[in-house]
Amino acid sequence: MIELFEKTLLTAIGAATLTQKKTEDLLKELREKLNVSEDEGKAFLKRIQDAVAQNQEKLQEQAREEVRKASERMGLVTTEEFEKLKKKVAQLEKKLK
Repeated sequence: MIELFEKTLLTAIGAATLTQKKTEDLLKELREKLNVSEDEGKAFLKRIQDAVAQNQEKLQEQAREEVRKASERMGLVTTEEFEKLKKKVAQLEKKLK
């Protein structure tokens, strides 16, 4: 029963984070409706919060990768590439003087 509820909840919350208030409310509801102990409820919510955090990290990494790809397609240079070009220009200017 708990596993089904956990899967359903994970699906429902997606990448959203549980606030402390929501966590407390959910813990209370778990204790009342599913007759779980406080420790079981806390452990369950900890697993949920960990899963949410992991999903957020994955989404952030995917977003970074998509931005990188889009920048590359548009021909934009990275900060690192720009810094290299600045150094090269400075070196060439120095040679010209």
